[in-house]
Amino acid sequence: MKRPLSIRARFLMVSLIVVPLALALAALFMTSIFSSNLEGRLEDELKGHINTIAGSIRVSADGGIEHPLGLMDRRFSQAYSGLYWQIGDAAQPALYRSESLWDTSLPRPADLPDDGAVHSYVANGPENTRLIVLERQIMVSAPSGLKPVQISVAADTKALDDASRGFTLEILPYLAGLAVFLIGASLVQVVYGLKPLADLTKGLDRIRERHSGRLIGTLPAEFAPVEQAVNRLLETQAQSLSKARARAGDLAHGLKTPLTVLSNDALTLHERGHQDLAEEIEQLVQLMRGHVEHELARSRIVTNADMRQTDANVETIIGQIVKTLQRTPKGEALEWQVDINAPPDVPVDAQDLRELIGNLTENAVKWAAGQVSITWKNGCLIVADDGPGVDPEKIRSMTERGVRLDSQTPGSGFGLSIVQEICEVYGLVLSIENRQGSGLMTTVLFKEIATNYPGN
Repeated sequence: MKRPLSIRARFLMVSLIVVPLALALAALFMTSIFSSNLEGRLEDELKGHINTIAGSIRVSADGGIEHPLGLMDRRFSQAYSGLYWQIGDAAQPALYRSESLWDTSLPRPADLPDDGAVHSYVANGPENTRLIVLERQIMVSAPSGLKPVQISVAADTKALDDASRGFTLEILPYLAGLAVFLIGASLVQVVYGLKPLADLTKGLDRIRERHSGRLIGTLPAEFAPVEQAVNRLLETQAQSLSKARARAGDLAHGLKTPLTVLSNDALTLHERGHQDLAEEIEQLVQLMRGHVEHELARSRIVTNADMRQTDANVETIIGQIVKTLQRTPKGEALEWQVDINAPPDVPVDAQDLRELIGNLTENAVKWAAGQVSITWKNGCLIVADDGPGVDPEKIRSMTERGVRLDSQTPGSGFGLSIVQEICEVYGLVLSIENRQGSGLMTTVLFKEIATNYPGN
């Protein structure tokens, strides 16, 4: 199943979409405001020209309108300069025009403005330009009475368009820089905001590695329910494990006393001459005692690697086991070769590692002719003896429950099966093979250690 996008990736993706879109809308909004302001200023300028022209209009004695004088803006006298004026009446819409219009005139709209009102519209100008036209109708005194006069002033919008385009191009680098800053700030905010998740993960890793039994640390108030729930789960789990181990131990210990009684009864039958019955009882007692010892050992094994109470020191545990076995009658007669250069700790519960190494070493002592060797190399624990070895066809069955390859040698047949169970819990690799010459060699590969400490 494909894992969904991380929270960081989602926040970054949203920022990459939203921030540029928001800044693009902001750029359009600012450019629109800038253009509107420029257009407003241009209209104010055109109104000023209309007022100037209106103030200079004179009527001749015959009732005709005279050419206005006193227009100081030089652009009115330059052909196609972009600034134009036009005066007309009902009979002649373009009675007088500015020199800048040259051979053209300003179009008039169908609707005329009210007297004194300023009418604004857009029209096509000389050389296919776009014009903003302001038109005003005034009433002037003539010999025949009041006479309406239309005054139009226009300006080319190219200057406005160029100014708006220039403004947009000038603010784009700043907006791009702002976008980078905002996206970076969003990323920093996400990293800082999600840091408690990293702290929570570290706390859980400490629990998994058995450096702590509870989730502790300074977490934000939002994580308090999670912290309490995890700690309650850990406490419940520890209590359940402890009770399960206690019940298994109680059951196994409860069977020891009846077995001891049966063993004494078998001894009594021997003394009374009932050899066959005594031997049958002794075999059953030995088989049941093996099952009891096996269950006691299993009750001490954690159900999974993450539930271990502590990590274990290989060198310390091997030293303790070897010292104990050297004091046994068989161990005293053997030559011991111990070559340990292990890392300080391995991720295995100390009790489980003691059970694993103890069973392997006891098995080696049981079959050794004169020598037992224990070696740690490249993340591997190797226990070997110089005994008779094992039939290659029977090696695979050695780790099965209750399998004994020699019924004459004391033992329950559960030692290597317990070793196999511990290896399965911790993901260790167990291999058994005959040595060259004579003897048996058992290897346990600690994969995590072999990966992290390739030089061992």
